[in-house]
Amino acid sequence: MFRKILAFALIGLLVSCGTSNSRIRTTKSGVAKTKTSSKKKPASKTTTTRTSTASNPGSGRTTETLESTSKTVVYSDMVKAYVLEYKDIAKDNMRRHGIPASITLAQGILESGAGKGTLCVNANNHFGIKCHTDWKGDTVHHDDDAEQECFRKYERAAESYNDHSLFLTTRGRYASLFKLDKDDYEAWARGLRAAGYATDPKYPEKLIGLIERYELASYDAEVLNKAYVKPESKPAAPAKADEVLAAGSYRVAQGDTLYSISKKHNLSVEELMRLNGLSNNAISIGQVLKVK
Repeated sequence: MFRKILAFALIGLLVSCGTSNSRIRTTKSGVAKTKTSSKKKPASKTTTTRTSTASNPGSGRTTETLESTSKTVVYSDMVKAYVLEYKDIAKDNMRRHGIPASITLAQGILESGAGKGTLCVNANNHFGIKCHTDWKGDTVHHDDDAEQECFRKYERAAESYNDHSLFLTTRGRYASLFKLDKDDYEAWARGLRAAGYATDPKYPEKLIGLIERYELASYDAEVLNKAYVKPESKPAAPAKADEVLAAGSYRVAQGDTLYSISKKHNLSVEELMRLNGLSNNAISIGQVLKVK
């Protein structure tokens, strides 16, 4: 009788253990924890910047797509507001450091997404300047060429503008820029690219496009006490031998759009995009397009 009772007790114990709903998985080091991780896609490289303009039919406003440490789409009136806010700082830096205000503003617009980019909002960093070994100030980490790279953080925008000027004036590779005329923004834009500021071959054209679209050279003229000449009023420079267009090519001029160019050459926008391998309507002043 005692054996039967003992057998029933053992069976009951086994059933109770088998129907338990609680499960704990263990590892050699103890209880295993569930870890959720997600890798951010690195933001666009500071030096592979892009600008494009497009009309927004719903709002009647023109947009600028500015690709810096974070791709930012803004309205052109936001760019104008950015210029009005920082033009005096750029002019002051031109007087003190000799860098054209137009170049400083164009780089600020491009690199910061007109002040709307993540790095600018979080760190007042308008020019995408990384920490480097000589930086002793505050920092933030942001995905760029690699994950969570170190960038300089500023308390005020004016500090970022001043640091940008010091960055150019204290590094030997930019010394040749300061031999250029202060109102020759085209030479400065090309000189920055040649000195290694940006790897994007279109970087000069993008700066020049912004300068001319928003008449930023007027601030250079103010500092230099010169009369400002609008870009469209300038006499066209003769083409150099290596700049002569091949047959079936067209150089983008100010005010051009893919639609207007396609109509000039009896093409559809889709045909023009296919001929040039374009995935969107982003074009830059001076860009050469195939039209045949």
